Amino acid sequence: MKDPAKNIYICPMHPEVAQGRPGDCPKCGMRLEPRAFSLEKEERKKEEVILARKFWLGLVLTIPVFILALGEMLPASDLKVLSSSAISRWIQFILATPVVLWSGSTFFIKAWRSVLNKSPNMFTLIAMGVAAAYGFSATAMLFPGIFPASLREHGEIGLYFEAAAIITVLVLLGQLLETRARRRTGQAIKALLGLAAKEAHRIRDGKEEEVAIDDIQRGDLLRVRPGEKVPLDGMIIEGKSSVDESMISGEPIPVIKKIGDRVIGATVNQTGSFLMRVEKTGAETILAQIVEMVAAAQRSRAPIQNVADRVSAYFVPSVLVCAIVAFIIWSIFGPQPALAYALVSFISVLIIACPCALGLATPMSVMVGVGKGAQSGILIKNASALEKCEGLTCLITDKTGTLTAGSPQVTYVMPAKGWDERDLLNIAASVEQASEHPLARAVVEYVKAHGAKLLPVEDFESVTGAGIKGKVSGRVVLLGREGFIENSGINLPEGLKNKADELEEKAQTVAWAAVDGQIAGLLGISDPIKKTTPDAIRDLHKMGLKVIMVTGDNEKTAQAIARDLGITDVYAGCDPKAKQEIVKKLKSAGEKVM
Repeated sequence: MKDPAKNIYICPMHPEVAQGRPGDCPKCGMRLEPRAFSLEKEERKKEEVILARKFWLGLVLTIPVFILALGEMLPASDLKVLSSSAISRWIQFILATPVVLWSGSTFFIKAWRSVLNKSPNMFTLIAMGVAAAYGFSATAMLFPGIFPASLREHGEIGLYFEAAAIITVLVLLGQLLETRARRRTGQAIKALLGLAAKEAHRIRDGKEEEVAIDDIQRGDLLRVRPGEKVPLDGMIIEGKSSVDESMISGEPIPVIKKIGDRVIGATVNQTGSFLMRVEKTGAETILAQIVEMVAAAQRSRAPIQNVADRVSAYFVPSVLVCAIVAFIIWSIFGPQPALAYALVSFISVLIIACPCALGLATPMSVMVGVGKGAQSGILIKNASALEKCEGLTCLITDKTGTLTAGSPQVTYVMPAKGWDERDLLNIAASVEQASEHPLARAVVEYVKAHGAKLLPVEDFESVTGAGIKGKVSGRVVLLGREGFIENSGINLPEGLKNKADELEEKAQTVAWAAVDGQIAGLLGISDPIKKTTPDAIRDLHKMGLKVIMVTGDNEKTAQAIARDLGITDVYAGCDPKAKQEIVKKLKSAGEKVM
């Protein structure tokens, strides 16, 4: 990733605003976002700590100011007396001063920048309202003689320290929540960055050395052992293994990789060991590109945001005019003390009309939405795509790992005549332990969980797409599909064959076992439906969405899963090109598809 010291910071609302250091946007006052993310301690954490300190101090000081200012409306008579005394007025002044001038200093700085850049924004209104309330009250405290009698009530000038303090604290709370939301959203990207391996085993001059990922160069040879993360993108030049690529493809079933196949950094090697040549490093890797895409999506602008920008350009000047008009009308036609009511009206218009939601709602929604998506494994291309989701009519979903758990499990065991279940499991798992196929792992894990014993296997051989064979305790064992067993000259008992058809109707994969030319039994292996899937499908149907399953699995399995979930539209046996054609067909029919 990029060096944080050389990072560029841009404004989510105004992408044209960019600078080489953290800060605020001179146009809207929003905090600038880093264009590239790193695992270094982020600047926003420091900002959040400062805002929290200002908020809590401001809140502690504002509460007594509020109680004293409104004491006459409280039932406690002691407060009534205290609230009208000179001591109370000085206490309010002393407590409100640090709230406005220290806790709220950031508002005045942002407002001044907006004036210098001729871009009035919500901070302009906030600063003017707070300054008017505090300035009037402070002047009344220090120089009461300069005010006319028309501003006095019962011989005293009304103070508005509580208004200035409360407004400051409430806006600070909003800023604190916004900063916290942005930091947590950034953690989604940091989680993606954290997937990358930190070290690798490099082979140089026939010797293996452990080096940091940053020291790896293109063309280096790396050794990847079982259970380790693939360090960077590259190609296998020696060995064979199965690799869990779920963080890239979403498919939880590992993919078999052999010499000449490409592997992706941050995916997890499963069973075998292999040697790879590095082809991509740093920002060139697929993981880095995914991180950049998520970051760019968070910064992107939704179409509706252009409307908000146009409104904001006229909104702030209009509010200022309305506030001035309100002041004039109340000062002329308002009851006595007219100027006091006029000032309150002026401040009220500025504060109430502050376009906080108008300026922050869209970019905050985009940032949080994209961040939550990334945490759930959903990569959102940009804000426009997020906005278009509102008009969806069709939702296309895969089966394996999306509707189902994506982790095959043995769900049925049926031994042939003359075999018991334990012996069948022992034989099957013993030969499967040498296989790298995901279904083989399901069998081995099932047997281990049930306490069966794994025996050594000899002369192991894997027939791609069909099955496996080997010798266990001197006996020849075959395990695989129905066609694999029949092609070996072994007859299948009618009863077991009928049971196999029944299991396949229920979306189970059947593995036949044969020993020394005779059927020993069969295993039913299935990918169970996730516990959360039925409720999710029902909720989608309630939203009026048509849910369509498009899968590469066979028709029987796909239909069985669809029946259980209430999905009526199913396309089975589809390769990526066929899936793309289905999307095009639905779009041409007027559907809005995701």
